[in-house]
Amino acid sequence: MITVGIDVGGTKIAGALVSETGDILKSLKVPTPADNTDDLITAVVEMVKELSSGQEVAAVGVAIAGFIDADQSEVIYSPNLSLRNEPLKAKLEARLGIDVFVENDANAAGWAEYRFGAGKDSDHMMMITIGTGVGGAIVAKGELFRGGFGIGAELGHTNFIQEGRPCGCGQNGCLEQYASGSALLDSAKELAASGTLEGARLAELQSEVDELSGTEVYKAITESDPGALRLLNELGTNIGKAVASFAAILDPKMLVVGGGLSVAGELLLAPIREAYLNHLPARGYRPEMTVVAASLINDAGVVGAADLARRASAQR
Repeated sequence: MITVGIDVGGTKIAGALVSETGDILKSLKVPTPADNTDDLITAVVEMVKELSSGQEVAAVGVAIAGFIDADQSEVIYSPNLSLRNEPLKAKLEARLGIDVFVENDANAAGWAEYRFGAGKDSDHMMMITIGTGVGGAIVAKGELFRGGFGIGAELGHTNFIQEGRPCGCGQNGCLEQYASGSALLDSAKELAASGTLEGARLAELQSEVDELSGTEVYKAITESDPGALRLLNELGTNIGKAVASFAAILDPKMLVVGGGLSVAGELLLAPIREAYLNHLPARGYRPEMTVVAASLINDAGVVGAADLARRASAQR
């Protein structure tokens, strides 16, 4: 049974034709239309049609950053795409004539890692995605946890700092504001502008471009720049502290760390592990979960969305 997976991001839409074994048979990428829902839907429709040309496709899975309802049909709230109570499933099915299932992007990525990636051998797995924001996914006893209203596992929107930085979700102090790629970039810009020796390399890289971006920050990290490494270490420590609290509730066997920042590897995983262990309740008297990097990286969203659509379609 072949399905199509679509991963809608803030800047690009990725799509793939995916086999039952999670193999990508064909893939496409296009820019995300700027803040226009009709154009977004058209872009997804055209991508699905191109990917499925000449193929018998069973269903389509659409992964999108935001709160998705329990029926996998409506985008309740997507801050980066300005979608509010959007009946995405109905609109796409009306134009495609095929079953469509909508899923949170981190859930899709987590499911892909559980089925085909780094979490394949763990039936109790938690995933943290660290990109523009911080996403989460929970797999318990082989089932994806969505919660009563469909919007569970929003780990990035747990309160991390009381009355802290404002978040796009409308609250203050969310983990996302202290442990995301956006938070890292903001801290790097502050350090570059500080005039200190620690920020000198970041300031130098900033002078070479119009504005400091994640590319320059990652370059500084790969060069072992002390300032950039300190910021990455602080980010990992924040994730580890939060994960210790999540573990007290969920008791997972494995944490899979994904998203764009996971390419930093052990430079990110090491402080996450250390902070997790330092803040783990009853440490020394309980089993400790393993912390690993995601293996599917940029393909996780499309593969997970496609596989979840296949699963949902088969259960109908």
